[in-house]
Amino acid sequence: MKAKLSVLFSTFFKVGFFPVMPGTIGSFIALIIYLLLPDNIFTEYVIYSLPALLLLSLISVYFISEAEKKLGHDSGKIIIDEVCGYFFAVILLPKKLLVIILSIILFRIFDILKPEPVNVLQKLPRGWGVMADDIMAGIYANVSIRIIIYLKEIICGF
Repeated sequence: MKAKLSVLFSTFFKVGFFPVMPGTIGSFIALIIYLLLPDNIFTEYVIYSLPALLLLSLISVYFISEAEKKLGHDSGKIIIDEVCGYFFAVILLPKKLLVIILSIILFRIFDILKPEPVNVLQKLPRGWGVMADDIMAGIYANVSIRIIIYLKEIICGF
């Protein structure tokens, strides 16, 4: 029972079994969830959303660690890490078209290319490494978007 629940949760309710690019599909599902959430959930209500995201990430580490026993280490079917990582890419950013487009593109780039320390974090044991590299990819995307917005404001003068 524990193994089935862990696999179900870690594959984001079996979406991870999609035969092509399950990580990208998981990221797009996170994007869809983000679009359905209230516009200010990750800005004005960050006092609630950030702890909830951290708790979801911690709970996911446990489920991922259990699911790996059945699916294998860092299985491509495990996509809850992409869902959590994507939310780190958009937290404290305005829900605007530029952010929406850049968040999915940059998150996937950082998640796939794994620049330092993303690749190092991936080597952490069990579910910690699976989750930590995606959180860092999300943080890289978030910081990159902030830089792009800042530069846009300087160049455009507003």
